[in-house]
Amino acid sequence: MNLRTLAGVVALVFAPCALCAADPIPNAINQLGMDLLRESSRRDPRGSANALLSPYSITSALALVYVGADGTTRDEMQRVLRFPGDDVVVLAGLTQLTHDFAALQESSRRSVEAERQRGEDPNDPITLTVANRLFAQEGFDLRPEFVTTLRDKLSAPLVELDFRRASEPARATINGWIAETTHDRIRDLIPGGAITADTRIDLANALYLQAPWAEPFQDGATRNEKFWVRGTTAVDVATMSLRASLQGEKRADHVALALRYAGGDLQFVILLPDARDGLARLESAVTPAMLAECVRLPWQDVMVQMPKFKLEPPPLALGMHLRALGMRSAFDQPPRSANFDRMAPRRPDDYLGISEVFHKSWLSLDESGTEAAAATVEVLVTFGGVSRPKPPPLEIHVDRPFLFAIQHVPSGTCLFLGRVVDPR
Repeated sequence: MNLRTLAGVVALVFAPCALCAADPIPNAINQLGMDLLRESSRRDPRGSANALLSPYSITSALALVYVGADGTTRDEMQRVLRFPGDDVVVLAGLTQLTHDFAALQESSRRSVEAERQRGEDPNDPITLTVANRLFAQEGFDLRPEFVTTLRDKLSAPLVELDFRRASEPARATINGWIAETTHDRIRDLIPGGAITADTRIDLANALYLQAPWAEPFQDGATRNEKFWVRGTTAVDVATMSLRASLQGEKRADHVALALRYAGGDLQFVILLPDARDGLARLESAVTPAMLAECVRLPWQDVMVQMPKFKLEPPPLALGMHLRALGMRSAFDQPPRSANFDRMAPRRPDDYLGISEVFHKSWLSLDESGTEAAAATVEVLVTFGGVSRPKPPPLEIHVDRPFLFAIQHVPSGTCLFLGRVVDPR
């Protein structure tokens, strides 16, 4: 059976350089996702490119760095990540999400097993796992409290490697862990030359999700329909159809629709502008509150047509986007400003600073659901009552550029976020 798969990876590499809302963490995750999506649009003003990223995985990875930041570097990271000032709240919020995802996976496993014992033929259970690692140079002078916090609070155990004398084997080890954690969806995330003899630390977060639709589209109902690529050119694309009780509503200038995955705790959200060329305006207006509201859309009879699509955007260097959002000193701009003293002792000519953040992702959506992988981040850090007639169904034809999110319903957290301007 063709199931849905999502995977996200974050890898943060450290090397030496010389000279919200009621629930603040989901709100912060979603806001960072929209900030980065808009930054990518700002550099492509026509909105001509598909986009895909994992706000959850990016935030989780940067949180591992944030724990070790101090001074101005910490203040800037806090503002960009939208974290509350209380570290206890930050760590508790991220830990809670990890526990929620583990509970979701276990609940799905038990539900599927119960169905099988009743002689039914269920889908495979949902797989939703999160993994963190702290890869560090053998004998590097990490502060014990930093190592303990990552291990005990953020489930990021320490793995020692020899970057100095065996940088390429170390890169292969980290890439191997990423590939294994994402079921081989993301391979060779860290490119050749990115880890050198100067590398001291690599922080990694990996996210993997596999889940079937609660209401799968019917294979026989798929046919070619028009889609307005970039809002200007009509092309034929394979378009799926479904009529079911779904969550959706017509808003002032767009339609919001949520398609649940099996079990109901995950959903695929579509924000479809009314105008063919309305994606840029809608994207600029989306807020974390709007995303949070998508978990409470009203249930109604819906007839939906939407394209099958695959996304594999090129690797995205997030460093310039994060600097544009205000995270400058973490990248040692201006020189000598990076301060990760809570990670390792900071000396005037021997200190840590981020050199780059990389993101890579892949997604495929069809009648049975969504299969995707995201090598989310690699951060190189260097030293330095009354009966009434039944209303007609709400008809939603997704035939123009749209925004989407894959969302954890209980918390509102967006695991993945993106835009589709060309589903081919």
